[in-house]
Amino acid sequence: PKPQHAITIAVSSRALFRMEEEQKIYSEQGVEAYVKYQLDHENEPFLPGAAFPFVKALEAVNTQLREHYPDSEELFDIVLMTNNHAQVGVRLINSINHYDLFIERFCMTGGNSPIDYLKAYHTNLYLSSDSEKVSEAIEEGIAAATIFSPSRDVQVFENQLRVAFDGDAVLFSDESEQIVKAHGLDKFFEHEKTYENKPLAQGPLKGFLEALGKLQKKFYAKGLRLECPIRTYLVTARSAASSGARALKTLRSWGLETDEALFLAGAPKGPMLEKIRPHIFFDDQMFHVEGAKEMGTIAAHVPYGVAQRHRRTAQGKQTQNSK
Repeated sequence: PKPQHAITIAVSSRALFRMEEEQKIYSEQGVEAYVKYQLDHENEPFLPGAAFPFVKALEAVNTQLREHYPDSEELFDIVLMTNNHAQVGVRLINSINHYDLFIERFCMTGGNSPIDYLKAYHTNLYLSSDSEKVSEAIEEGIAAATIFSPSRDVQVFENQLRVAFDGDAVLFSDESEQIVKAHGLDKFFEHEKTYENKPLAQGPLKGFLEALGKLQKKFYAKGLRLECPIRTYLVTARSAASSGARALKTLRSWGLETDEALFLAGAPKGPMLEKIRPHIFFDDQMFHVEGAKEMGTIAAHVPYGVAQRHRRTAQGKQTQNSK
């Protein structure tokens, strides 16, 4: 597919494959030892990483799209985005071929920032295990998240891509979270009631939900709403009665919907996500990401909004206390 028609998903090599051993060599012995190790092992495929099931699910959706729309270029286009040295490329290519992945575009930046390349590809989503690169991408207006492996293996669906989103500071802006942090929950409930009919501003992943919705409609047009190979979920700590309406009305005002909406009123998200078994769950708060990971969900942190400032302040205090 041509990038301008495709939904471009950029995935870092360390998100797609497990490279902890190699990363350890890089950190402890430097780049030359790292490259030598990769060359010596280039016929050994990497093990699948956190983003691997997600990429496989994207490819399964592409297979169905090609069946129903053989001439369409509206497909997922997966780009491997890595700051690896080009010498490591052979092992990555061998690994991709070993798992029968359809990834034709590679960007090997040799240590440079991937941001300009992400922009050139009109990237709809960037997944990496490097939180600094993800933050840089978010600051440049690119939908991005740091992906984490779950603490235990869980079977995901092979023939249906399942994507779960938090609401505030992920699909929506962080305006409501700012109220909670500054004035507490009571003021937040009051604020949401007052502004129930005023749509929230968009958050960093609104565009990705929009892209998924566009592909879903192609299946609906073929009478496949119930068999659609893409399913989306809103999983939010908001309570349905006091603040749920604004979230749903915001999505409606954008012409978007999620297939399911779970309003948990502050309850842990992990148990619900365990039942959904998404290929990926996006949240702006590490607390929820950790909770999801512990229960076997592949979770991704979106470093956006007021929660990040509070997190940095807390980390700063911890550092000072440990001195």
